[in-house]
Amino acid sequence: MASLLQGRLPINQDVLLMQKGMLMRKVRSKSWKKLRYFRLQEDGMTVWHARQAGGRAKPSFSISDVETVREGHESELLRSLAEEFPLEQGFTIIFHGRRSNLDLVANSVEEAQTWMQGLQLLVDFVTSMDQQERLDQPGWLSDWFQRGDKNQDGRMSFREVQRLLHLMNVEMDQEYAFQLFQAADMSQSDTLEGEEFIEFYKALTKRAEVQELFENFSADGQKLTLLEFVDFLREEQKEGDRASDLALELIDRYEPSDSGKLRHVLSMDGFLSYLCSKDGDIFNPACLPIYQDMTQPLNHYYINSSHNTYLVRDQLCGQSSVEGYIRALKRGCRCVEVDIWDGPTGEPIVYHGHTLTSRILFKEVVATVAQYAFQTSDYPVILSLENHCSQEQQEIMAHHLTEILGEQLLSTTLDGLLPTQLPSPEELRRKILVKGKKLRTLEEDLEEEDEEEELESELDREPEAGLELEAQSAPETQELSPRSKDKKEKKSTPIMCPSLSALVVYMKTVSFHSFTHSRECYRFYELSSFSETKAKSLIKEAGNEFVQHNTWQLSRVYPSGLRTDSSNYNPQEFWNAGCQMVAMNVQTAGLEMDICDGLFRQNGGCGYVLKPDFLCDTQSSFQPERPISPFQAQTLLIQVISGQQLPKVDKTKEGSIVDPLVRVEIFGVRPDTARQETSYVENNGFNPYWGQTLCFRVLVPELALLRFVVKDYNWRSRNDFVGQYTLPWTCMQQGYRHIHLLSKDGTSLHPASIFVHICIREGLEGGES
Repeated sequence: MASLLQGRLPINQDVLLMQKGMLMRKVRSKSWKKLRYFRLQEDGMTVWHARQAGGRAKPSFSISDVETVREGHESELLRSLAEEFPLEQGFTIIFHGRRSNLDLVANSVEEAQTWMQGLQLLVDFVTSMDQQERLDQPGWLSDWFQRGDKNQDGRMSFREVQRLLHLMNVEMDQEYAFQLFQAADMSQSDTLEGEEFIEFYKALTKRAEVQELFENFSADGQKLTLLEFVDFLREEQKEGDRASDLALELIDRYEPSDSGKLRHVLSMDGFLSYLCSKDGDIFNPACLPIYQDMTQPLNHYYINSSHNTYLVRDQLCGQSSVEGYIRALKRGCRCVEVDIWDGPTGEPIVYHGHTLTSRILFKEVVATVAQYAFQTSDYPVILSLENHCSQEQQEIMAHHLTEILGEQLLSTTLDGLLPTQLPSPEELRRKILVKGKKLRTLEEDLEEEDEEEELESELDREPEAGLELEAQSAPETQELSPRSKDKKEKKSTPIMCPSLSALVVYMKTVSFHSFTHSRECYRFYELSSFSETKAKSLIKEAGNEFVQHNTWQLSRVYPSGLRTDSSNYNPQEFWNAGCQMVAMNVQTAGLEMDICDGLFRQNGGCGYVLKPDFLCDTQSSFQPERPISPFQAQTLLIQVISGQQLPKVDKTKEGSIVDPLVRVEIFGVRPDTARQETSYVENNGFNPYWGQTLCFRVLVPELALLRFVVKDYNWRSRNDFVGQYTLPWTCMQQGYRHIHLLSKDGTSLHPASIFVHICIREGLEGGES
């Protein structure tokens, strides 16, 4: 079966040496370092390992699992063993999702380079395979063949085909399966190999529901003419005036036949290819790049935020690691938290105070942020400092921030002048902002920089300069209120260091007392943090005031301290009130992170999503708990049609086949939050058919997110999770769409998908319009 991919793989000396195998040291900790024999399989897609050359081998990982390969000096663990193993001989394999990194040490620098270069070559190859290649010759096809070919002779008997059907999670009538087998066995050898297996696979993957849809629009049942395809795009896919131009683009992109492209017609293969592509996806491709206005003040955006970023597990005895920052920044987080305490050697350390979590050096965290801050997004990163250090070690913190971050660090206002509102993400591109306590106001900092004017005349000069600050009428209160309420705290907390204070520019943290107090006493560059309990209480008691507060000031919400297992809350409730920085334990997968990932999947995954207009208007009358017009209500009809190649829940049991059902959940304002589900299909995860329609009525679609969840029905216990996909209502495409499922970790379950029809109607009518 390797021949199916042979000729497509990039073969060079590194790959050939990897296929011969190599003895390397696998490192899990300072004490766990064991020799293992690693070998790239002939298919070029999987790496197996054994205790020794010729020993019993088992799969280690697939190339499609690998995100990237890092050099040894980039690994905390390998750096800690630098005296034992030369860093040049070490390297780290980084996997998609939350799977632990794999640290390896080769016997020489040359062998390390062979694996690093060879792996990266194969990873780049897998990444660059376009959609058509994946459909024509999917990499997983080789895996299926090898798993079905029990005696590993490169051929499949009918008995092995039956076993393969179980492995592919489908129960099929034996007589029908034998018919497919005979039809594919062109050589009449009673076995399948190479092209015969591909034909057998195509027969298995035949989509009757797509064929029927195709024939509904095709006059001859063989092809869609240009006009027929335009009709389909306009009537079903709701593409409107762009349907004619789009039809030509899509035919050119997805029709496999050159003659079809020349004639501007779409075959059934091309039609299916389109429906399975990004253009046929439920997520509107127009929302994938940065498509929103990025020139509005920071407080007009939801900001992808991480809580306890340094933790990779729980909050009591979990590991602190710079890997937490790497993962958060690479997944698009733009606000990361740093909990800093005095270190025993004079260097500030980062960990979860008063717990058994491990420690890391503050300067290592800063260096990691400097390296990874803008790999995923160019928009600003906010360092949320929880500072518990003495004045001496605060001086060291300030030194590290300025020296390591250099030009990336924003240490004064953009133009050196006093602003009247927060800058925009666009203005702050590739800048790192410090969020924390500040000794003085921004006005005082800027006045000190101006040597020609005296500090005492500050209050007289500001109106002459035409600077209209928030609550300008009570400058003394602005100064005294935050300070007087801080006096009690300062008895137990260290004195603030001026050099660190000066690095806080647009993100001065202040205590929250009431919305009235904030309006009268605080400035737009000051922000408060709210525990989830406090924020929920405020939303319930004064929802509209909270909305108005968030139109001019930033708010950060963080999980309750009782969540020692690093669990998460549902961020939607706080987004509804316009809270910008709703901090999540990104290391913990689950429903709540699905919702967070769903919102930030749009706008290029840049970590900033523009809030709806009614959450940016300082006079907004919006009540998140009791929304009323003028927000345009809509009705959503979802026909859940079919599923494709749903993974088994328990992969260890060869005979276990899923009984799938689909649940659709809507998250938004409280009256819009709802869920419905289909019935389950018995014993078919390969191509289940539901054909059921679900109806939802939504008052505030601008705030709604949809989550599609596939479950394995289990009458004895709770239904088991199979896969999910979450997206904003505003990014949803109408018509016949595929939903490509993700795992609990948020990684792709390709080729698993569900096929649906989406129809949105204005208003709350449920019947035919």
